[in-house]
Amino acid sequence: MFLFTPPTAEQLKTFLESQTRQPLTYTAEGATRLAAALPDGYTVDHRRVALGSGETVFRRACAALRRWEMFNLGWLTCHPRATPIEAGQVVAIVPWHFGFWSLNACRIVYVIAEERRFGFGYGTLPAHVESGEERFLIEWEASTDTVAYDILAFSRPAHPLTQLAYPVTRLFQWRFAADSGRAMRRAVVAGEGIPEG
Repeated sequence: MFLFTPPTAEQLKTFLESQTRQPLTYTAEGATRLAAALPDGYTVDHRRVALGSGETVFRRACAALRRWEMFNLGWLTCHPRATPIEAGQVVAIVPWHFGFWSLNACRIVYVIAEERRFGFGYGTLPAHVESGEERFLIEWEASTDTVAYDILAFSRPAHPLTQLAYPVTRLFQWRFAADSGRAMRRAVVAGEGIPEG
């Protein structure tokens, strides 16, 4: 769905309701969780950003992921921002593209909640210009004490405009990966609402 003005709360509500029961647009559900069995025929993107070290950084990074801070970019937002990180939850990803906005629906397909790893993967629904899955992961490495933000995705165009403008689509994907990492770094430094003890 393409718009020439930012979507209203009512448009977002209607959009999300229309996508809640829709099927995923790809068959390899959960493939980004293991990362070893990504499907053929898709473009794979992987980016890992060091956020710092130690338990405090890990807790702050996990809290930032729960607040969807990786989408706090100005040119791209996630709605609703209060969506809990739970399998089955549907969100609208809303990027601004050179004068217009698009609404893209994704469903959380799995959650990782371990002692040193926290994250989730979401997959595309029919109202999305791409088809595929993306994983967002916070990992606290035991051997180095480093905390990293890791994005892994596989995707391919699912809309004619995306196919026609594929080089531009790739620029937006690269930009998201870079800006998302910077947003997570900012959130960790700010450490909003995270007790230090």
